[in-house]
Amino acid sequence: MEILAFGVQSDEKPLIERAFEGLHEVRCLDVFLNRDTAPIAAGHEIISTSVNADLSAPVLQTLAAGGTQMIAQRSTGFNNIDLEVAERLALRVARVSYYSPYSVAEFAWTLAMAVNRRIIRAASRTRDFDFRLDGLLGRDMRGRTAGVLGTGKIGEAFTRIAHGFGMKLLGWDVVENPACVELGMEYVEKERLFAEADLISLHVPLLPATQHIIDEGALKAMKDDAILVNSSRGGLIDTSALVTELRAGRFLGVGLDVYEAEAGLFFLDKSLEGIDDDTLARLVTFPNVVVTSHQAYYTEDAVGQIIDATVENVTDYLARRHSENVLVPRTP
Repeated sequence: MEILAFGVQSDEKPLIERAFEGLHEVRCLDVFLNRDTAPIAAGHEIISTSVNADLSAPVLQTLAAGGTQMIAQRSTGFNNIDLEVAERLALRVARVSYYSPYSVAEFAWTLAMAVNRRIIRAASRTRDFDFRLDGLLGRDMRGRTAGVLGTGKIGEAFTRIAHGFGMKLLGWDVVENPACVELGMEYVEKERLFAEADLISLHVPLLPATQHIIDEGALKAMKDDAILVNSSRGGLIDTSALVTELRAGRFLGVGLDVYEAEAGLFFLDKSLEGIDDDTLARLVTFPNVVVTSHQAYYTEDAVGQIIDATVENVTDYLARRHSENVLVPRTP
């Protein structure tokens, strides 16, 4: 049986091929799954998709019509999948429930410190042999307040690093994490967190209830010199409202590894053709903003765990076994 893997990065390809070696044939494609590429899957019972795949109703219908019965998504998030339609079409859908939370937490801190200490601007200057310090003034994290929205595994890892910096800890989540409480975190309402935090980092999933959790009101409630970091899902932030606040000269820095309209942009080379997304084009012009292309998870450790879990998901499907990774069990 040949498994078709969509949206495979060049670094991932040898890892995926090695993981499936001796078990199943796997064909890796660098194109992402969407309405235009879905017909390629015809004749493949099992496909694997990346986090930016389009698994809306029309794509799922094309896959089912072509004989696909199992979708193994190589990510934890699944907001890109219409699970109701998948169930109606009797498609089994599995994801990766867990991989290294440190990969994302450490990258979130990388973004926070990059904007705080003006690393991008400093590195750009030194390439031109400009060694002035004007405009590079940062601040200590010790003694300041970190606000963590979402204190699951990744949020907890981020909190541990903040605790190591000697920061005051504020948290918000639907359920308190005892490990974070032990570190000294005080759970508060979002409004207080927005008003008091010097650094705000987002680690909640994208759900209807969290869509634009950082909206105009939340942004205006934050300190003018706050740092805002999002390494979770782009839809958590109302980007247009963020641009408006940035134009007003607010925020010490903003670090974004995700963007709400990233599909069709991130993971692709648009350097020659440019983009027609005016909001993103404006966003990257601000000197206090750093945007990266959804790479927080992209470490050898995390990617290896994601691929191993994907192999297990395929093996479980063929053995008719269920696991915590299954979002939609296939019904005969």
